[in-house]
Amino acid sequence: MSAAEDTLKAKEVVRPRSAPILNQILDFLSSVGFGIVLLCVLVALSMLGMLIIQQNVPGFDAYYASLTPAEKLVFGSLGFFDVYYSWYYKFLLLLLSLNIVLASIDHFPTAWKYITKPKIYATRGFLLKQKQNATITVKTADQNETIARITGVFRKYGFKTQTAQNTENVYATDTDGKKIYSEIISRNYFYVFGEAGRFNRLGAYIVHVALLTLFLGHFVALQTGFDADVRMTPGELTDQIQLIQFNLDQKEKYNVQLPFTIDCTDIQQRLINPNGEIGVTNTLDWRTQIKINDPEYGETVADVSLNNPFSYRGYRFFQAQTVPVGSARTMKLELTPEKGGAPLTVDLMRNGSANLPDGTKIEYDSFMPDFVLTGGQPDTRSANYNNPAAILIVTTPDGEKSKVYAFSNKMPDNIPIGAPRAGFKWRLSEFEKAPLAHVLSIKYDPYQGAFIAWYFGGFGLIGALIFVFFFSHRRIWAQIEQTENGAFKVVLAGNANRNHLGFEDKFKKIADDLAARSVE
Repeated sequence: MSAAEDTLKAKEVVRPRSAPILNQILDFLSSVGFGIVLLCVLVALSMLGMLIIQQNVPGFDAYYASLTPAEKLVFGSLGFFDVYYSWYYKFLLLLLSLNIVLASIDHFPTAWKYITKPKIYATRGFLLKQKQNATITVKTADQNETIARITGVFRKYGFKTQTAQNTENVYATDTDGKKIYSEIISRNYFYVFGEAGRFNRLGAYIVHVALLTLFLGHFVALQTGFDADVRMTPGELTDQIQLIQFNLDQKEKYNVQLPFTIDCTDIQQRLINPNGEIGVTNTLDWRTQIKINDPEYGETVADVSLNNPFSYRGYRFFQAQTVPVGSARTMKLELTPEKGGAPLTVDLMRNGSANLPDGTKIEYDSFMPDFVLTGGQPDTRSANYNNPAAILIVTTPDGEKSKVYAFSNKMPDNIPIGAPRAGFKWRLSEFEKAPLAHVLSIKYDPYQGAFIAWYFGGFGLIGALIFVFFFSHRRIWAQIEQTENGAFKVVLAGNANRNHLGFEDKFKKIADDLAARSVE
């Protein structure tokens, strides 16, 4: 082959080698765009979970019954009735967490350089390219006075300052100011650098940590804890709670043993209108007093109200609902002596007792909001206070026991149930309305995952977002060069990573402050 042919022979094209497939996958998983897409999908699924009643929400039974067979099939197959516990929702959260971790690893070194290696000096070209820049001529006695003046102004506006000196190679210029590209000279510049809020550069990573803490806390709570209910009726003691497992419109309940016993000593319902019913619309607060008997830690007394949950050994007690059958918490009885004389007034608590001056003992037995006799036995026709009656056990001083009915409504004297007992005519003159029982919701979270999620993750996220969006990293440079006439030429420039309008206003004030004691 001739030399000419060798010369004319096409050279082999060298193609750039593509990145390894693993690197491409990691780049994709760590990309901001991928993270935004995941967030949008999770937001859409969360909105779906709010629009479609979830199977663990009260009222789901009626909602599920109202759907068509096709809707039941499609929604059930896709897990829309339990979105937040579905496998794909958890998988997306896992992917988002991985994206946050990888993105942080990729970008954190750059942000950390703002903290450890601030850009103290910069070339004139860099300074003049900043959106905020100005050139000022300052006449001072010497260079030190110029630096001191600029430093004072920077500090006046909240900037921490540093000074530096740097040599920059630039093109020489002719008498007309044109660059002479064949001649390069070295010029020595002094710099005053000011910055404020540099740790704002790490705000995004604080947000990432808070999000991951939020996700991790809830994951731990879901994996290690459970939700349960326990019915609390005054005077009843239990060492079991009922776990609920949802399967669409079917609820399976099964008992779980507690390491302690719960004794309900009192329940109370504060009503807006004391003369009204005990429904939710007439309620200010529910209160349940419990006593926990623990073989290991002894006795603990607690009040659980609507806005005051109680925590004990990883168990958190909340007010959930009531059994809205009318009852009474306290009662005032009016006893009129059968043989005449002044009536007696007796205060009685539910499950309590009282003694009369003659030694007669009165014990609470039960309360009927709408009293009726069914087959000769006391019963209630409804849950409302239509015919309230307190059923009492009265023991006379000689040991004779009898069952007494004290009615709120006036009863005829000729009916047996209203006849005098133990030498008195009995009447229920007043009573404090209360439901038959309260139902407490118990959340078991042994590792405090929910606490970590809400207090460290949730509140930490709010604080981090405030730190990110309401503060900024602001930098300003002053390049100082002495001119031939003895004055000093100062190139002033600055930037901020957010709140650019606020920084623009501050930069103008700094420039005006320096120019006020300068000449053009």
